[in-house]
Amino acid sequence: MKLENKKILITGGAGFIGSHLVDKLVGMGNEIVVVDNLAAGKIEFLSNCRDKIQIENVDLGEPEALSPVLEGSDVVVHLAANPMVNIGDDETRLHIDSNIMLTFNLLECMRKNDVSTLAFASTSTVYGEPTEVPTPETYGPLIPLSLYAASKLSCEAMISAYCYIYGMRTVMYRFANVIGPRSTHGVIFDFVNKLKANPNALEILGREPGTRKSYIHIADCVGGIVHAFENSQERVGIFNVGSEDSIDVRTIADIVCKELNLKDVNYKWTGGVDDGRGWKGDVKTMLLDIDKLKGLGWRPLHNSSEAVGLTAKELAKG
Repeated sequence: MKLENKKILITGGAGFIGSHLVDKLVGMGNEIVVVDNLAAGKIEFLSNCRDKIQIENVDLGEPEALSPVLEGSDVVVHLAANPMVNIGDDETRLHIDSNIMLTFNLLECMRKNDVSTLAFASTSTVYGEPTEVPTPETYGPLIPLSLYAASKLSCEAMISAYCYIYGMRTVMYRFANVIGPRSTHGVIFDFVNKLKANPNALEILGREPGTRKSYIHIADCVGGIVHAFENSQERVGIFNVGSEDSIDVRTIADIVCKELNLKDVNYKWTGGVDDGRGWKGDVKTMLLDIDKLKGLGWRPLHNSSEAVGLTAKELAKG
């Protein structure tokens, strides 16, 4: 299905990934309805196209409010979720309520309103710590290390069941670390803000050289979202979306310092947990096999280092 001249409802459309996707889809001639309660999203992220879209401050936990907004949609893009991987011991219901239950509510509203096409933002963390790196979509078993990853995998399973029982179609995206302007958390966001506050020292979670992961710039990510959706022929299409390399946290710190024109910064490593991880549930190594999406004609324009450098520049300006 081409994403042109369609009515598209985007949950979490005022968030980091969502707002960039809104910009892209508006430019493709679509009618966009953003559903966001602004708990994490920001209305200013939509300033580029505010007069061209419909914004609904609707809580997905209230299906009766969502249903009339959803009616008549051709496609739903479900990005709304609690994105925080690192949560405290007393917050165990956070991802159950924010991710699993809200996804269930959305699927029920889609079923009852005869809306059958869904794009869903999942995560590379569903793989846990795979023995096959780069990791393809066919890898298993999937053994998540965090409640966030477990909730996303639960959503994938539920969406798949709805597709086969109720004749829906979905494209699900397992993202690498997505970075770029408008990001509100993550290692580059954290480093830039720490160095603005103190350009002489940088606290880094974990043990040197830190975890090693893949990073994708938001412009590449949005391109991958659209390309996979338009070209997938599967009832349940699952696609890794990332770059073709990985870098460690020490390298990220060096790149950020270089982009901020800082020298001789004192790195202060916290030591981390569980063999040097930044936090409980952190994945030490992540590199996705993106051959499936490349086979449809897409590839990222930036590698991980380039994406980190570009993001550091963009966030420093902001």
